[in-house]
Amino acid sequence: MNSPLALLGGESVITRGEPHFSWPPLDAQSEAAVVRQLHHSISIYDRSGVVERLENELCEYHGIAHAVLTSSGTAALHAMYTACGLGPGDEVIVPAYTFFATVTPLLHLGATPVLADCDESGNLDPKDVVRRITDRTKALIVTHMWGVPADIRALKAIADKHGLMLLEDASHAHGASIDGQRAGTFGQAAAFSMNGPKPLSAGEGGFVLTDDDEIYYRVLLCSQYNKRCRGELPRDHPLYDYALTGMGLKFRIHPLAASIALDQLGRLDDHLTGRATIATHLCERLSELPGIVVPKLPVGVRASWYGLPLRYVSTELGGLAVERFHEALRAEGCREVDRPGSTCPLNLLPLFQRPEPLFAGYGGKMSYLPGDFPMAETIHRNTLKLPVWHRSEDLPLVDEYINAFQKVIENYPDLLG
Repeated sequence: MNSPLALLGGESVITRGEPHFSWPPLDAQSEAAVVRQLHHSISIYDRSGVVERLENELCEYHGIAHAVLTSSGTAALHAMYTACGLGPGDEVIVPAYTFFATVTPLLHLGATPVLADCDESGNLDPKDVVRRITDRTKALIVTHMWGVPADIRALKAIADKHGLMLLEDASHAHGASIDGQRAGTFGQAAAFSMNGPKPLSAGEGGFVLTDDDEIYYRVLLCSQYNKRCRGELPRDHPLYDYALTGMGLKFRIHPLAASIALDQLGRLDDHLTGRATIATHLCERLSELPGIVVPKLPVGVRASWYGLPLRYVSTELGGLAVERFHEALRAEGCREVDRPGSTCPLNLLPLFQRPEPLFAGYGGKMSYLPGDFPMAETIHRNTLKLPVWHRSEDLPLVDEYINAFQKVIENYPDLLG
């Protein structure tokens, strides 16, 4: 068969070398920040130096009272859940569609994750949440998938009506907002990741935000010990006797990672503005093509665009399988087009079907199966994800990606059979 498609012997649209996307954007300013910290200190045991400066800046940026830095987003989630008292006998409603670390700390604490399906945005569906509430439900966990905020107003109303804690895993959503209020500030507490590709990156790291003094103290006791706890817990606090040891865990961030994050935080809004421009351009152009559904933001919602999730509709392209479509895009040089793997419906993972081999003493009941969450599974199966560039200089490459999509879609019949 003669075909212009690269997968079938034609020329690729994109011939430039890789990488096509890297994050975070580091420069001489970033390097200088790390070198200054390297010469100053590579171990910080209390709330001082770059740790204090970054926590203060995070509080100011989010308009919130307390921030505690951690070594990862997973550690932040673990500390937040511990501080909120989640444990054996408690049910916690969580998204079925998320990265597994949103939920796995609950297993370590003995709590029972109750999965709920998502809506068409890929975020937690308020209607499905309501029907999963029982008298054992203690909290509701909200994520903002790929940096697109969830229907947080509706979810907060549900939590308030039923007396549940509302907790956010805002690891995708640094700087995202709803009607001007930033993600991570709607509930009792929020956890963020600052892993390499996140909108705010430390390379590795995370943090917890809260306005609640008691949650703040307990986050410290879970994630820190000795100097931080003795310096920040009131001496008349009932748990001050444990300040020396905390809970025996150390989730401290590395000062060099904190210096990277502090440098990046000062640029975050500029990066998000650039991403918004590129995302708008991608969505406008790709929405004109059959087989592709782009995300649509409600009025007043600002996304952080951790990624641009595209919904593939095979029926508009003669039933062409998503795997074949993805393969054709990659052949055209679209090396950054991804089909998310580890971020998936949790009911498809062995850990949530039969946790006992890894959690021998786990007392919760969990035996989810494929098919249990049809919307999450449909979205996952048909999602293609693009990075969202942030510089005007990236527009020629962005247009090449758009041209590659258009080429594959115009010639899709060549891929059938």
